[in-house]
Amino acid sequence: MAIADYLSSDLPNKLSPENVFVTAGGTQAIDIILPVIARPGANILLPRPGYPQYESRANCCLLEVRYFDLLPEREWEVDLDSLEALADENSVAMVLISPSNPCGNVFTYQHLKRVAETARKLGIFVISDEVYAHVAFGSNPFVSMGVFSSIVPVMTIGSLSKRWLVPGWRIGWFATCDPHGIFQKTGIVTNIINYLGVNSDAPTFLQAAIPQILERTKDDFFSKNLNIMREAANIFYDGCKEIPCLRCPHKPEGAMVAMVEINFSQLEGIIDDVDFCTKLAKEESVLLLPGVTLGLKNWLRISLAVDSSDLEDGLSRIKAFSHRHAKMP
Repeated sequence: MAIADYLSSDLPNKLSPENVFVTAGGTQAIDIILPVIARPGANILLPRPGYPQYESRANCCLLEVRYFDLLPEREWEVDLDSLEALADENSVAMVLISPSNPCGNVFTYQHLKRVAETARKLGIFVISDEVYAHVAFGSNPFVSMGVFSSIVPVMTIGSLSKRWLVPGWRIGWFATCDPHGIFQKTGIVTNIINYLGVNSDAPTFLQAAIPQILERTKDDFFSKNLNIMREAANIFYDGCKEIPCLRCPHKPEGAMVAMVEINFSQLEGIIDDVDFCTKLAKEESVLLLPGVTLGLKNWLRISLAVDSSDLEDGLSRIKAFSHRHAKMP
């Protein structure tokens, strides 16, 4: 009931406890949803760049993966044309992540509505990864995809780990936002319940604590965290401008990450993003994630979830690295 009430505060339609399924973190929610919707010949549409757990789990249950593009020059919006071109009669769902890991963007209300309308046109439902729900500190406020569940059925994934900064607690959930009862009529809810019966449960003592966590956390806890993340985003974005070989197309506005593009015309002796990250780690002890692991080769994912002094130090080391490997005129 507590999770249903918490999620309903963002939605036009109130959820009931029967709409909510508690999981051992957001990852287990993915591990349950994808096998439930898999069937021979089916495919799922994933964002590129995106969170690699979706591809890994899809491969395990023989669910074909197809990628639609996110557009860096348009604040990482979904390329709706590429989405439509990918879908066919065997497409079952698409995944949307907002606030986004790995891009650090927050989709607008208007764009989410266009995505919902496109999904309805394609005859698929939306898996909305909202693990970073309300971790939005830029100009775009967080909007739950469930707002558009009257247009298209939505499964919303959430967790305590990011907004409450407790990743080790392994408490998450997913909810069916489906006022027309499509998930019930197609047997998906029944299959979810059956699948949960053979899965491990989230820690019970933490489940018991959820109502107090959701109801008693004070707003100043969230606002303080958002201010820290906003400061980190500003430090990162300003610092990135001073590194000639890196380009950040859009200042992060949500989550705790950012994607930057490598300009190899500025570098000597570095062949790709994996090579960049390997040499940076060896020479400067700075660890970045190669974009190829997220579906976007020759980009980098950078985490902002560090102390501001460490972030400034890391940027300084990346700058020194780029100067050391700069292409001579």
